Amino acid sequence: MSQDIPKEQWAQVIHKTGGPVEYKKIPVQKPGPDEVLINIKYSGVCHTDLHAVNGDWPLATKLPLVGGHEGAGVVVAKGDLVTDIEIGDYGGVKWINGSCLQCSFCQQADEPLCSQALLSGYTVDGTFQQYCIAKAAHMARIPKECDLEAIAPVLCAGITVYKGLKESGVRPGQSVAIVGAGGGLGSLACQYAKAMGLDIIAIDGGDEKRDMTKKLGAQHFVDFTKSKNIVNDVKAATEDGLGPHAVILVAVNEKPFQQAAEYVRPRGTVVAIGLPAGAYLRAPVFESVIKMITIKGSYVGNRKDSAEAIEFFRRGLIKAPYKTCGLSELQKVYDLMHEGKIAGRYVVDTSK
Repeated sequence: MSQDIPKEQWAQVIHKTGGPVEYKKIPVQKPGPDEVLINIKYSGVCHTDLHAVNGDWPLATKLPLVGGHEGAGVVVAKGDLVTDIEIGDYGGVKWINGSCLQCSFCQQADEPLCSQALLSGYTVDGTFQQYCIAKAAHMARIPKECDLEAIAPVLCAGITVYKGLKESGVRPGQSVAIVGAGGGLGSLACQYAKAMGLDIIAIDGGDEKRDMTKKLGAQHFVDFTKSKNIVNDVKAATEDGLGPHAVILVAVNEKPFQQAAEYVRPRGTVVAIGLPAGAYLRAPVFESVIKMITIKGSYVGNRKDSAEAIEFFRRGLIKAPYKTCGLSELQKVYDLMHEGKIAGRYVVDTSK
């Protein structure tokens, strides 16, 4: 441990399910033999973080808990077994904080499915603190030319939607509907889809989100607050009227998950990414069979997906729309998120 590393730090801590978060001083942890300590400069705020506060997922959280899993910063200490990372390197803390690296899933690059996976800001303390521990094998390698503030949302939202687009099998020139396109995940999905050469149908509500998604590359916008028939409107936005080749679901409520199978084209793929609490996927059996559609889930990306998603950012193809506030203001962000008033993403500056 460097002498420059303080013994205490500021953090936002959840003490009980339902919150609120408490801004307080806590100890700085020391990294284990296979771990790194990252001085978090910026951390994106994800809807998953609100689920961690509310405890409304069927997944136990540790308490007390420091949330957050989109942290970008500088490596300030490392364990004795870490040989491929240097002090001063830029590093990112992702949702998958660590995994066993030995099970059948880890061995086939499906480490997010590892039964022993450590989840940042959920089962282990996350990035809403100034110094955060991560397993070195899973730390995101961030090139030095990258802006740490701007890349923070890519470390979960970007990687997750990029993985979902890959899982959909959609190819350049084909069409994709992005449901929840104006949110933190959706705004990045639009950019990755544009960079991948796709025709984008953005589905969301309100003029602000319409304008934003068009700037991000969406060629079409369907406003669910004004549409009288979502299924017909989405199909009409495709060149042949048969519907999009793929649907990426990043909405935060259940209803859109029930509609997607009705407007995706024959042999199309519906990819569920968003995780509304208590929601279910339902689809008409007759249409699903005769259209031969695929409905699948997509979790977060693996280490290779993460490196690829970051490379899109490094090349200047991805710019997450975000607003910055101090770590001390995190509760205000949660309040806005609960009210559905956030377009894009919030990033917290841990120095404030």
